[in-house]
Amino acid sequence: MELQDKIKHLFSRACFGKPLNTVSSKQDLKEVVHQIISTKSKYTSLQVVTLEDVEKMKAAMKTMPKEDAKEFRKALRDSQLQLNQLWFEQMVNSSNTLQEKMALFWHGHFACRSANPFFDQQYVEIVRKNALGNFGTLLKEISKSPSMLQFLNNQQNKKEHPNENFAREVMELFTLGRGNYTEQDVKETARAFTGFAFDKSAQFIFRKKQHDEGIKTIFGKSGNFDGDDVLEMLLEKKECAHFVATKIYRFFVNDKVNDKNVQELSAAFYHSGYNIQKLLHTLFTSNWFYDAENVGVKIKSPIELLVGYTRIIPFQFTDNKSNVFIQKSLGQELLNPPNVAGWQGGKNWIDSSSLLFRMRLPQAVYFEQEINFTPKADITEMYSFTKNTITDSYIKFAVKKIKTQFDWSEIILKFNASSDVVKDISNAIFINPPPQASLSAVRKTIENATSEAVIKNATISIMSLPEYQLC
Repeated sequence: MELQDKIKHLFSRACFGKPLNTVSSKQDLKEVVHQIISTKSKYTSLQVVTLEDVEKMKAAMKTMPKEDAKEFRKALRDSQLQLNQLWFEQMVNSSNTLQEKMALFWHGHFACRSANPFFDQQYVEIVRKNALGNFGTLLKEISKSPSMLQFLNNQQNKKEHPNENFAREVMELFTLGRGNYTEQDVKETARAFTGFAFDKSAQFIFRKKQHDEGIKTIFGKSGNFDGDDVLEMLLEKKECAHFVATKIYRFFVNDKVNDKNVQELSAAFYHSGYNIQKLLHTLFTSNWFYDAENVGVKIKSPIELLVGYTRIIPFQFTDNKSNVFIQKSLGQELLNPPNVAGWQGGKNWIDSSSLLFRMRLPQAVYFEQEINFTPKADITEMYSFTKNTITDSYIKFAVKKIKTQFDWSEIILKFNASSDVVKDISNAIFINPPPQASLSAVRKTIENATSEAVIKNATISIMSLPEYQLC
């Protein structure tokens, strides 16, 4: 693979893609990897609501008729939409793009959701600040976050009535994976996590009176363990490093796992003390990362797709609902994973309906055209529609224009002197070019157009090809 293609592949996986106006072959690959991983940027906290605001709204809702409480429920939801938008914009605009890409991974790994926007805000802060730090630190902070403790019912985990939800998921989904623990380990771990809770100020608190002080036997060890002890025990097991490394491999490399490559990642991860940056350095500097079998084979997640659009033609949504509508329609809404296992990803991102929606999306985003889609019925709670027909729990509707602002200037400047716009734009976007028949079809869309229109229409048409769904 040519160096330029390796750099494009690296950026497509690590940074939502590389802007067309900066693709260059005059760079050393290891230097680029170092720059991506070690980029330091001013950290931006995402603050949309205070705990006091949320508590006041909840208190007011308890004392008023159900109909009158609708405005407060809407205000809470609007805060979540605003947080969603701010995080999306951070993925687009941050100079440390890998940090945001890795935070997106951890969002799927430590999947949880909350009806409290302040809890969501705390959660996002944890996954973003620790995205490239130490996995052990991230695991401990997430395990003590109100969002996760509430989502997995550990607030109700008390010595008289142990609740196993968090204990099971922390082993099955967050650290070890199935087959690396027993049902007895789950029961004993639940006892160890009794007393892990949060107080009225949304801060972690260890309620000693609710903690089971008895002897527990976990992974063959016996003692008066608490939750912190269990987290350390989990990190000591090499199965933890292997499980997390496998998920990172699927996220960044290939849905089809190569056991030898994962073992290399797992060993580096474990021996580094769970240093996430060192793991990614091992991954991005490995020769196998750039093998043909790993290039252009991953289906972009909806967030990767949307953020990636901005890497080609800079744009921003001018309202929160347009952005979240697209996320939800495509099956990946930030702060709203389907369950504690997160998004399945891979081929699950695509079906016949969503593929058509994806291919139609560039036209709607950049040309502000109307877009039609048939989502699940629960989407109707958030949006107003121009058409409405209920059939078999689905709503068919036509959405008004997606609201965006965009800037074509850099793309037009880059390709204005091109003798073959379609070929040059295609080569800039793709490592493996689409079939010639597809490019010929694109050329037909730009016949008799002015120079600027040629570039715009060619870019949009190329981004609407099925091949663009892959990275």
